[in-house]
Amino acid sequence: MQIVWRAVLVGMVVRAWAQEALTFSTDVKVVSVLATVHERDGCVVKDLIQDDFTLLEDGAPQKVRYFSRETGLPLTIGLFVDTSRSQTGVLEQERRASYSFLDHILGENGDKAFVAHFDTQVGILQDLTSSRQGLAAALRQLRIPGHYATLIFSAIRQCSEQVMRKQPGRKAFILLTDGVAFRDDTSIATAIEFAQRADTILYSIRFSDPIKLYLPVRAAVMAAASERGKRGLARMARETGGISFEVPKGQTIDAIYAQIEEALRNQYSIGYTPERTTDRAGGPKGTYHTIKLITKDRSLTVNARAGYYAR
Repeated sequence: MQIVWRAVLVGMVVRAWAQEALTFSTDVKVVSVLATVHERDGCVVKDLIQDDFTLLEDGAPQKVRYFSRETGLPLTIGLFVDTSRSQTGVLEQERRASYSFLDHILGENGDKAFVAHFDTQVGILQDLTSSRQGLAAALRQLRIPGHYATLIFSAIRQCSEQVMRKQPGRKAFILLTDGVAFRDDTSIATAIEFAQRADTILYSIRFSDPIKLYLPVRAAVMAAASERGKRGLARMARETGGISFEVPKGQTIDAIYAQIEEALRNQYSIGYTPERTTDRAGGPKGTYHTIKLITKDRSLTVNARAGYYAR
């Protein structure tokens, strides 16, 4: 009889523990933040601990409950190639460097990638796959159309919603473009929102044909558009937790790809439960909450998303 009562008691404890775990998992919203930290010279910092970070949500300090270094978890990558007319002279370099990057970064632990292009339309040339042959075939399909348009923000919105939002784990977009949107009905703010809702980090590589000789008025217009594109790429990277790069004159894309790969392979995963949360989503559905993650060593730069939308 004593054995029976012990069995009943153990069963009650196990059921109570399971119920408690279930309640926690359904009623508590854990916000996850992926971060990369750099020194002033651009080197990735790989040896920080939880106490090295300070986290704020909507200006209020938050307690970090989960902390780890993510060096080998599966990675989902969306590679966007700008195939608008402005990329005519650099497309072949982008094609070669992109295949080399994907070949290096895709590991054997479930990493996947897709290839998309944008110009007068947005097209996915290869769905998510770990096949290098499939990705190489997609890159070979890249072509410059005969008409003018650059739907960069529409590409981010469409692929965030249709592809990335369905994927778990670590996710990143990589954009090869000069950043100049043209005839795009989607705004940069909407593109950022959709990327944030899909928990996807955005890295950009600004690359384009050398500026041609134009009449003064047209040259001024082109210069203004170029500067606007540069600022837009920097903003999208900053608010999603990525980095915006520019290919220096006379250099190749490969060195930048190497920096992106190192950043993606040396991320910190930080989780917290908003302390002023009124429901699972951290506020009414759709509410935007700002995130500020810094290190106590102010000489370091932290790349992490700027906020999230309550779900």
